[in-house]
Amino acid sequence: MRLLLACVGRLKAGAERDLVTRYLDRARGLGRSLGFPSVDMVEVGESAARRPGDRMAEEGAGLLSACPEAARLMVLDPRGRNLSSEDFASSVARQRDEGTGALAFVIGGADGLSPQVRDRADLVVAFGAATFPHQLVRVMLAEQIYRALTIMASHPYHRA
Repeated sequence: MRLLLACVGRLKAGAERDLVTRYLDRARGLGRSLGFPSVDMVEVGESAARRPGDRMAEEGAGLLSACPEAARLMVLDPRGRNLSSEDFASSVARQRDEGTGALAFVIGGADGLSPQVRDRADLVVAFGAATFPHQLVRVMLAEQIYRALTIMASHPYHRA
């Protein structure tokens, strides 16, 4: 199953990009042996529309077009469910075991996710009630993807 991290905005060179790259590289290395032949990231440009609703709609269309048509979507939204790392890993493993071809993890823009993206989501997840910068959320999600794979592999990285 292909794993795809789809995000609004482009990370500039720096610590956040380095961390995302590090975790996704680690996930790629481990994922192949677990049935995840690719772990990729796609960055969708931020909308320049003046109204928040228009920005969300444009960015949402970009996110949906970046995801494979039959992909399952796990979107990040503050109103979503809080999952433990083990539950996150179980959700990813379940998708793989059910024969899902692709699972896309989606992070919206500064205004949030469009209703079209939320409606298309198979699971809506939150990283708690606090507000985090989008760059850090991307790092946290990349780390959780890697952690999920280590949990599936019984790797010592994850110690409960």
